[in-house]
Amino acid sequence: MSLLAARLTPLYVSENHMTSVFHQQGSRPPVRGHLLYVSISVTLTTHNVQLWFVFPCPEKDVNGDTLWVWCFPSVASDLRKVLLSKCCLTQDARDFHTFVFGQFCRTWYYITTVEVQEPTALNKVTHFSIVVTAKDFNPEKYAALSRILCRMYIKHGSPVKMMEAYVTVLTKGMCQSDENGSFLIKDYDVRKAYLAGSVKDVVSQFGMETIILYTALMLKKRIIVHHPRIEALLEFTRVLPTLTWHRKDWSILHPYVHLSDPELEDLKKCPGYVAGFVDPEVSNRLDLFDVYVNLPDGVITVSQSAKESMAMGKLHKDIGHLIVQSAEDAERSDSQVIKDISVKTKEILANLMALADKCEDSKITLEGLKQHHFPPATENFLFHLAAAEQLLRI
Repeated sequence: MSLLAARLTPLYVSENHMTSVFHQQGSRPPVRGHLLYVSISVTLTTHNVQLWFVFPCPEKDVNGDTLWVWCFPSVASDLRKVLLSKCCLTQDARDFHTFVFGQFCRTWYYITTVEVQEPTALNKVTHFSIVVTAKDFNPEKYAALSRILCRMYIKHGSPVKMMEAYVTVLTKGMCQSDENGSFLIKDYDVRKAYLAGSVKDVVSQFGMETIILYTALMLKKRIIVHHPRIEALLEFTRVLPTLTWHRKDWSILHPYVHLSDPELEDLKKCPGYVAGFVDPEVSNRLDLFDVYVNLPDGVITVSQSAKESMAMGKLHKDIGHLIVQSAEDAERSDSQVIKDISVKTKEILANLMALADKCEDSKITLEGLKQHHFPPATENFLFHLAAAEQLLRI
């Protein structure tokens, strides 16, 4: 990574000018007399670091108003609306969440919210949120970075120091401060993010029914998970892609979705997904799911339209037993359980590839599968798996 150019230009504006700017942006000015705008021009060349980050700072003042104070770079209106809906500053105090994350239009967002509890440079501000958007899934990385940025914002009351730290992270992969803590990008490998959840906890809750989740993920079905607590949703949903470790595809994860038109339109563009909702009304949206997980009650339901492709047989029973046996072994870690499942998955896929190699254009047909006289449920599963893996002749 190399820095080609970096320029910081602080600009103080008058209260009247500030009011005019916020009026043009469709929002109210903050209660403070002055607002610091910072213009930063950064050109980078890199292979490993995502370049697009956003630091919007919605603030809540003593009057209970929520204000979008500052942003770098600009945010599209649809994304801004989604971010504000996720930010707990626009909700009741009982819904206060210190950290949430999600995905919208292939952009990951990470929102850290802080309550200002002592006299600081943030005059009359009771709460604020920092939002970081990126192209990669890594909640722990962006939570750690956001905590440092929050401390800087509380101390200085302006985004200048935050942006200095941000540029340092982009150029050096780190920022250090005895007062605000240190952050090293190399400490947050994406594999650690993938393995941060506990697949053993999922199997402990659902037992043999975990095979339903495994099958749905293998076939790239639409999975909806409901829980009234956002923290429980984030913890549970992020684990599910590990059941199909061979893909290492967390783009299917949408852990925090509202029943709003923009979010649902974005979700429906995905052929298969794992989506989390806090609104129980989602259970009535049969158009959104093939598999519905009621997390508080520990109940998994397969929709009527998906029952045929999700039919279970001996193969599923054998896989289910393997998953449960591995997860219940106290000597095995979560990563070892994931490896056990992955080995079985690769065995299934190897057999599927062998079948495809015997077919014209290496594409499987239903007629070709029938020649092997598999049990009906196995034949059905392999047929739909071939479609999911793009090995089916259409």
